[in-house]
Amino acid sequence: MSAHDFHQRVITDAGAAVRGLTVALGERLGLYKALAAHGPLTAAALAERTGTDGRYVEEWLHAQLSAGYVERHPSSLTYTLPADHAEVLADPKAVTYAAGFFTALKALYATEDLLVEAYRTGDGVGWAEHDAALDTGMGSFFQPTYEHKLVPDWLPALRGVTDKLAAGGTVADVGCGVGHTTLLIAEAFPNATVHGFDYSEEAVAIARELAEEAGLSDRVVFEVASADDYPGSGYDLVCFFNALHDMGDPVAAAQHVHKSLDADGTWMLVESNVSPQDVDAQTPAARMFMALSAVMCLPVAVAQRGPHALGNHSGERAFRAIAEEAGFTRWRRAAETPVNAVYEVRP
Repeated sequence: MSAHDFHQRVITDAGAAVRGLTVALGERLGLYKALAAHGPLTAAALAERTGTDGRYVEEWLHAQLSAGYVERHPSSLTYTLPADHAEVLADPKAVTYAAGFFTALKALYATEDLLVEAYRTGDGVGWAEHDAALDTGMGSFFQPTYEHKLVPDWLPALRGVTDKLAAGGTVADVGCGVGHTTLLIAEAFPNATVHGFDYSEEAVAIARELAEEAGLSDRVVFEVASADDYPGSGYDLVCFFNALHDMGDPVAAAQHVHKSLDADGTWMLVESNVSPQDVDAQTPAARMFMALSAVMCLPVAVAQRGPHALGNHSGERAFRAIAEEAGFTRWRRAAETPVNAVYEVRP
């Protein structure tokens, strides 16, 4: 690649970095949803429907048009969000929905000074040092996959788990964040007792609000606790969703899972479906994970001052070694998507 071509690629990436803020604005202000539901719309009509300023909305639409996100009809000066684009930008229930992720940029970019210092000193940047937008934004990024895969595909792929939950089993969702996965399990299995644990007080507070809104607060309990000291024992299922790689002592966490499980229980470990061999793959998923690891996952793990700092692409071999060190004897890749690998781990 010539210097000119590489320069153009970097400028493209710079444009994407700035455009991400416009996507966050579109998501937070309901601009994409209004355009999908009521388009074609002029800038003025879109502003009126969303309670925003027309001049700003016009400029926002220009940014979306230049990115190829929306289409403009020159004769009427109206804009349309194509149906395929709406599934990515306007429909939180679609498996392809991605707009919610961009609301986490506020939290990630705000830690730049902390990251500079961390890179110089080797210290970390803890999760609590981020704005609460990181909890909601990252939760929104993974939520569509969880909604479409967790109950219909992933849980049935685990041997005997759905029967136990249907009969009234117990679940610990560790590192639950704002509780999306916890609530999905509770809703699907009304006889089960479900606990969500996270060490972020902000995330737990949001999770409790979501449980109240969903009418599930009477049988779902959210508590502030870390992965190596959450309460309870005899769990039929312990879940970690994209959380183990963020922990400073994943072995201690795995040992606590082993101790907290029923003798015939299952640890469902969901992790990034990337490995050290993917660092130069340059697929969209790999590029996303490598960047997130450098600015979020690794610093969060280092901040815990444990013996490990895995990063999000340590891969199946590393996770299996951790499980075996903790005393687990059975390991199986039960399911996968382009983004996630689902492991069934048993004592």
